[in-house]
Amino acid sequence: MNFIRFNRPVAANPLTSALDEFFQKGINELANNTFSFNRPSVNIIEEDDAFEVHLAAPGLKKEDFKIKVDKDQLIVSVSPAEDKEGETKSEDTKTHFRRREFNYQAFTRSFHLPETINTDEIGASYTDGVLKITLSKKEEAKEKEPRMIAIG
Repeated sequence: MNFIRFNRPVAANPLTSALDEFFQKGINELANNTFSFNRPSVNIIEEDDAFEVHLAAPGLKKEDFKIKVDKDQLIVSVSPAEDKEGETKSEDTKTHFRRREFNYQAFTRSFHLPETINTDEIGASYTDGVLKITLSKKEEAKEKEPRMIAIG
């Protein structure tokens, strides 16, 4: 299959040119990447004995994450290694991006923790671009099986 590149004729109207540029480049390029909607998606799963928070953040290293509990808040933040200009460091200094859409900017997500969480038993792992945080429930918060009461 052959692809033929279509170039629109140059618009005489400046507004049309600005709109064309907006749709070709995107809002991040027009704002010099200072404007970002960088907020990773999260799934929260409740199991019998724990909650699991899955945060989609591909392309990062586990060392980039900071997870802390402050009072009743679980705070997950990322600040990848950056150089003085704010660009993410690259091991290959000869790399010249023609287009760059991967977003490795800093972010913070915080979640309210219910009183049923045992904050001393929080674990985390990072596999295949997903940060998984396990929040164990306190023993009294776990659902118990119904039991039979003997009549005396």
